Amino acid sequence: MVARFSASESVLIPVELQPLPVGQYLRHPERLVYAIADPQQVESLGAGRYRLKMRPRSFFQFTIQPMVDLQVWTDAEGVLRLQSVGCEIRGVEYIDRRFNLSLVGYLKPVTRDEVTQLRGWADLRVEVELPPPLNLMPTPLTEAAGHSLLASVLMLIKQRLCHQLLQDYRQWVQSITLEASLPEADALVWET
Repeated sequence: MVARFSASESVLIPVELQPLPVGQYLRHPERLVYAIADPQQVESLGAGRYRLKMRPRSFFQFTIQPMVDLQVWTDAEGVLRLQSVGCEIRGVEYIDRRFNLSLVGYLKPVTRDEVTQLRGWADLRVEVELPPPLNLMPTPLTEAAGHSLLASVLMLIKQRLCHQLLQDYRQWVQSITLEASLPEADALVWET
């Protein structure tokens, strides 16, 4: 039996005014990856690709560890986009060979009345052939569990994004501002 699960999540994050706009920050898509996941769980594959090693998850009596390869880029309009380009499920080989995952999302700055917000959306879909004995369970039960599992994954990503991304943005602005002021400080030292 092939089961299909899905979950979507939107986000609207108010952004404090900083000397550098958040749109400029989003032009560094690798920062998003490290904001939504523990850096210990991220492997850079080069060319805007990253392998995200999720924490092991329980699904009925199975424990699985999803690994998702993401392509992350900023498009010409300044919208940061991500899309899954590969996946692997560790823990149950049967599921890994019969598993397909699709993740797409975006994050973009929206300014209205001099107030900037980050607006985003993510859609996660999984298609999997259920192994015995899961394939004998009532469809509504497996669908509810699958949808719930995906929703919890997106909620964790959203929570990290809301907290970590803004914190990283502030640190990035501080580092750029500090770098820009260093030549002036050096010049002052040499002149005195």
